[in-house]
Formats: sequence, C-alpha cells, structure tokens
Amino acid sequence: MAIRRLTVSNIKSQTRGHPVRLATNVHSRGITVVIYVFLVGINLAVFGQTVRHDFVNFDDDLYVYNTPAIRAGLTIQGIAQAFVSPHAGNWHPLATISHMLDCQLYGLNAGGHHATNVVLHTIATLLLFCVLRQMTGAIWKSVIVAALFAVHPLHVESVAWVSERKDVLSAVFFMLTLFDSGNHVHLRPHVQVNADKHSLCPSPFGLLAA
Repeated sequence: MAIRRLTVSNIKSQTRGHPVRLATNVHSRGITVVIYVFLVGINLAVFGQTVRHDFVNFDDDLYVYNTPAIRAGLTIQGIAQAFVSPHAGNWHPLATISHMLDCQLYGLNAGGHHATNVVLHTIATLLLFCVLRQMTGAIWKSVIVAALFAVHPLHVESVAWVSERKDVLSAVFFMLTLFDSGNHVHLRPHVQVNADKHSLCPSPFGLLAA
C-alpha cells in the first residue's frame, strides 16, 4: 500500500505541471506563427511589387528569354546540358534548371520569374530566423536580424533581378546547411566528427546553385 501511495503521489507530482507546460508550448507556437507571418509580410511588402515588373535587357536575355534551352522549359536534354555546359558564362546547373522550371510554369511571363525570386528570398529569411533561434535561443533578437536580412538594400538586386536567381537560391541552401548543422549538433552534441560531416549535406546544392 505504501508503494502504491508513493507511486500515485509521484504520478500526480509529475502531471501537475503538464497543463502549464502545455499552455507555454501553445503560446510559444502562437508567437512563432506570428513571427513567420510578420517576416513573410515584410518580404511581400518590399519585394511583392516586382511581380508587376518586366525583364530587363541586362543579362535577362542571356539567362531567360533569348536562350532556347531555357525557353523550352524542363526537358531531359536541357537538364543534362545544364550540368555540362556554362550558362551565360557561368556554371550553376541548379539555377539554370530553376529558370527552365519557371519557363515551364510561366512561359515568358516575367511576373512569375520575379515571384520565384521573392519566394526563395522569403524562405531564406524564415530559415535564417530558425537558425538564429536554434543557435542562440534569443527569439526577438533573431526576429530583428532576420527582418534586417529580409529588407536590407543589398538584397534588392538579388531579389528584383531575375538573372540573380543564383544568389537567392544559393542563400536557401546556405541557410539549410546552417540549420542542418545546428540541429544535428543540438540533438547529438557529443558526436563532434559526425556532426561536422553531417553539416555538409546541403552544401553541394548551394555550390551547384551559385
């Protein structure tokens, strides 16, 4: 009986704090959702207008509208060519394939191509917030840095210029690399060597995009 009363007492003591922790977790998730909405909102507020813009006659012709392999959309021959041939003097097969995908989806409607840049930059912003919060635990400081990253003037060219797809695309893979590394180290802090190897997983994709 004594053992039973002790067990019941332990269960009660362990479960007494669960509603508080549950409420805290729900509140934390609610704040996170609000932050995501805020970061998406400022990206759209600043760069959403670019979907009404046209191509420019500086490199956009070489990257998109005057290049038959890109205008043809996603084809097996085009994808293979992206990995073996330079595109506009550069070798960045993932960026090249992303332009092909845009032409497959939007044709030569420049607004769709601009929208892809905006989406990629928004994803990079959200990933940066996640990385900083994961590494520091400072949620509001992470929001401020991510917001500054989102609207910094240095990113205007990368987001508003279709030809700079390689920049916003490689930024996404860079943030994924940081997030993957931080997440692995956080879960397995004692495995130093494996963590270093694991953190390189998304890196090759960033190199193929830049």
